[in-house]
Amino acid sequence: MPDGLALAFATPGLIWLVAAYGVAGVVRGFTGFGTALIVMPLAAALLPMADAIVVLMVTGIGSWPVILPRAWRMAHRREVGVMALAAVICAPIGIALLAWLDVLTLRWLVSLAAAATLVALVTGWRYRGRITRGGLLGVGAASGVLGGLTGLTGPPVILFYLAGQGKAAQVRANVILFLCCLDIGIVANLLLRGMVGMQAIWLGLILALPYMVTIALGQWLFRPALESAYRWVAYAVIFLAILSGLPIFG
Repeated sequence: MPDGLALAFATPGLIWLVAAYGVAGVVRGFTGFGTALIVMPLAAALLPMADAIVVLMVTGIGSWPVILPRAWRMAHRREVGVMALAAVICAPIGIALLAWLDVLTLRWLVSLAAAATLVALVTGWRYRGRITRGGLLGVGAASGVLGGLTGLTGPPVILFYLAGQGKAAQVRANVILFLCCLDIGIVANLLLRGMVGMQAIWLGLILALPYMVTIALGQWLFRPALESAYRWVAYAVIFLAILSGLPIFG
């Protein structure tokens, strides 16, 4: 057995990570969002932050064969390219802060960023202005910095970009394609800087299995007539995850 794989199986709190990814998979399956908001507060308490970010992104890669082909066909690739360029360029700023800040500060930042996103989702807040080229660059840059620092790549692009007037299917495709590009950029930066090793990669591959199984379960459980109820269940789960990950609890 490779050393990294053996170390991954010996990760303290592995059973809690499996449970978190299992719950996150169900939530994502019937709502389409929530994985990072559920997983990162707990993962930041159990793993070095850089490892937690890589694990999150490796598990997400497992869903690419299912979601990327359709997103590639439907997305406005030029707009996505503008955001992705700014995000990948600015991600090293977040990663530099990740290497500089202490663990406790990073855990608070993850919890606060997740809480702010949850409040925005619950209240229905969205950016209401017109989305311009500068706006796309700005939201890409914000996603890159926040993603490199905390692993929460989605909040800026979701809260800003989904406010546009585009069709829902194309907007969703744009977001999926953008986040895939940013995930690659962040993981590459962390690996090139030597901030993570094979243990984190193996751990992500291990956790991808329960994650993908429970995504399928969530999709099977989804009933369009109950979409609103599912979202409120997801909000409650995210709230509990944020609460459990607060540094005041250890």
